[in-house]
Amino acid sequence: MAETVVGDVKRASGWSIALGILMILAGVFAICAPLIPGVVVVYIVAWTAIFNGGAQIVYGFRAASGGRLVLEVLLGLLYIVAGVFILTHPLGGLLALTLLIASFLLVYGVIAVVLALQLRPMPGWGWILFDAIVTILLGCLVWARWPVNSEWVIGTLVGISFIASGASRLMLSSVVRNLASSAS
Repeated sequence: MAETVVGDVKRASGWSIALGILMILAGVFAICAPLIPGVVVVYIVAWTAIFNGGAQIVYGFRAASGGRLVLEVLLGLLYIVAGVFILTHPLGGLLALTLLIASFLLVYGVIAVVLALQLRPMPGWGWILFDAIVTILLGCLVWARWPVNSEWVIGTLVGISFIASGASRLMLSSVVRNLASSAS
C-alpha cells in the first residue's frame, strides 16, 4: 500500500516538474515576443466574452421567464457587445487588460503569501513565498507605468510570472519527489 502511494506521489511530482519546465519555456517565449502574447490574450478574452454572452442568452431562454429572462438576455448581450468591442478595438482592450493583469498579479501575490505562511514549517514553503513576492512586485510595476507600457507589459510581465511560478513549481515538486524517495 505504501509503495503504491509513494509511486503515485513520484508520478504526480514528475508531471508537476514537467509543467514547471513548460511554464518556464512559455515565460521565455512571452518575454522574447511580448506583443504576441498580449494580443493573443486580448483576443482570447474577447472571444470568451462573446461565447459567454451567447451561453448566457441560451440559458436565459431555457431556464428563465419574465423579468429574469430579460435580465439574462441583457447580460448576455452586454458580454457580446463587450467582446465585439474588444475585437474591434484591440488597443483599448490591451489597455484595460493591462490593468486587469496588474490587479490579478497583486491579488495572486497576496494569496500566495498567505499560502506560503500557512505552509511555513513544510519543506519548500520558501519557493511559494518567492513566487508571491515576485508576483506582487510585478503587479506594482504594471500599475506604476500604465498606460505607457501597455503594448508590451502583458507579455513581458506574464512571462516573468510564468518563469517564477514555473521555477517555484519545479523546486517544490523536486522537494516532494525527494521526500517520496526517502520515504520508500
